[in-house]
Amino acid sequence: MTISRRSFFSIAGVALSGAAFGLAGGQTAFAADTLPTLKVGYQKAGLLALARRQEAFEKAFAPLGTTVTWVEFASGPPLLEALNAGAVDIGWTGDAPPIFAQAAGANLVYIGAAPSNGKGEAIIVKEGSLIGSVTDLKGKKIAVTKGSSAHNLTVAALEKAGVAFADVTPVYLSPADAAAAFSNDSVDAWAIWDPFLALAESRAPVRQLTTTAATLEVNTYLLANKSFADAHPAAVGTIVTALAATADWANANRGDVAAALSEITGVPIGPETVAVERAVYGIFPINDTIVAGQQATADRFQKLGLIPKPITVRDIVWSAPKA
Repeated sequence: MTISRRSFFSIAGVALSGAAFGLAGGQTAFAADTLPTLKVGYQKAGLLALARRQEAFEKAFAPLGTTVTWVEFASGPPLLEALNAGAVDIGWTGDAPPIFAQAAGANLVYIGAAPSNGKGEAIIVKEGSLIGSVTDLKGKKIAVTKGSSAHNLTVAALEKAGVAFADVTPVYLSPADAAAAFSNDSVDAWAIWDPFLALAESRAPVRQLTTTAATLEVNTYLLANKSFADAHPAAVGTIVTALAATADWANANRGDVAAALSEITGVPIGPETVAVERAVYGIFPINDTIVAGQQATADRFQKLGLIPKPITVRDIVWSAPKA
């Protein structure tokens, strides 16, 4: 099944079964194997957080007697470190973390893709800032989480504006530390994603210089530890099917999603509602167009010296073994 990038946002509410991922019949494509525990790495916002709330995996794996454990991470890079080490079996991140992880030789694979953070990821400045556009960031300090999707947004936005990455000063901080630095004017701008973006917008007047949606076409990704995926292909199908159903529900019940995520994250319902309204939920097979886009990002990072060597993204796109 091939899905064009152009069609992502129009079909994001369509739940896809494991069959679309080369897993005919989802969890029934392979004989059920023994899976005592499924370890899920997640961030407080997003589809996996909702899956946890709904006990989607617990219900899907109940026939196997599988215990599901959840491990929370503040951002994608440390999540993928845990994925590489086998501390978690699956996890969801933005576009940039898997590239850094692959360049470091991590034992992981792509098993699904989703729409990017889009309008929910931006480079912001305070309302009173003299910085009026991305071009004006030359010579300025930009807070960003290293190896995150916001890192890719920063690089791509500067490139599009004709500003060399070397002409800005990236200040690599976690979202919480970046929020403090932005608040006390230790940095001039901040590249960040929801719900942190919506929360910042609710606390003080800010301006968006650009968003991911306005800058580049990328995706977010569901990844797995490669050893886990190879050993448990039926589980991969079950995971995909459960997440597709969760995504379908989320797109149709945004008020409930905002209330749930507000409780999970502690973000007030106002900004959380803003974040949810501009989010798109879904999970899709990884096709040639998606691979090409991710490869372009990897090549951009390598050219700038952000990763030490060229990588081939397709090398870690997982394919289910034939039953």
